[in-house]
Amino acid sequence: MATESVIRATKISDSRNERSLMQHAYAHGHHASVVNSHADRTAANSAAHLVPLIQEGMSILDVGCGPGTITADLAQLTGSGRVVGVDYSEAVIVQARERAAARGLTNVSFETGDAYALAAAGDSFDIVTAHQVLHHLQRPVDALREFRRVVRPRGIVALREVDYGAVFWYPLLPALDNWLRIMLATGDALGAQFSAGRRVGTWAREAGFSDVTVTGSQWTYANEERVRWWGEGWAERALASSFATQALELGLATQSDLMEISEAWLEWSRTPGAFMQLPHGEVIARG
Repeated sequence: MATESVIRATKISDSRNERSLMQHAYAHGHHASVVNSHADRTAANSAAHLVPLIQEGMSILDVGCGPGTITADLAQLTGSGRVVGVDYSEAVIVQARERAAARGLTNVSFETGDAYALAAAGDSFDIVTAHQVLHHLQRPVDALREFRRVVRPRGIVALREVDYGAVFWYPLLPALDNWLRIMLATGDALGAQFSAGRRVGTWAREAGFSDVTVTGSQWTYANEERVRWWGEGWAERALASSFATQALELGLATQSDLMEISEAWLEWSRTPGAFMQLPHGEVIARG
């Protein structure tokens, strides 16, 4: 099964050779259920390790900005500074621009780009940040070398990555075990690193950073409102997003498996006392 999955992944990659490598490994896709989840991210819940280091007037590049909610928060924090969000998807960049305009922000812009080949000149940003980007990439260290190229000397590269291999939840539903198995196997088949949280500090050092501080934090779903939001979102993602498409194409799941996973997410979301935690590794790198 593992060998067949790798062969299928290779065929998928070959058939899409006009696309960036950043896109090859992006298993989640941009279905509305995924983008809605990403739009819940803020500087407070997804970049708390970086926020205290932001100063008035700084320039910031947000790589893999998605719908731009974190990016917009960073623009507010830096005041008169300049913030640029980059994502490979034109559709999600359009959404990011609309969200920033709705907030009346004038110091933030968005553009399409590739994490391996950024359009920015060398030494041009005080901060380069990436949230939930490296675990989708086949060559995360190469991307970090590119981040290092565009950040100014002694500037900051800030990273935050989930570690799906350490995710845990309650109640223990067998179909959710299957969900995690499929998630991890999809990442493996695509050459991605879905347990990146534990590796991100090592990757930063391999990319040439001499000053690397590693911390950790987590997303916790425990109150009724957040549990229902997360569970219902994943019930839809299990059937309609690229998670489902990739799992079927790679032979990692059947439609029946996906139906069971979707139903399990709904069951989980409606169980009193339901709990889930997603650990993250964080890095502040310089030099």
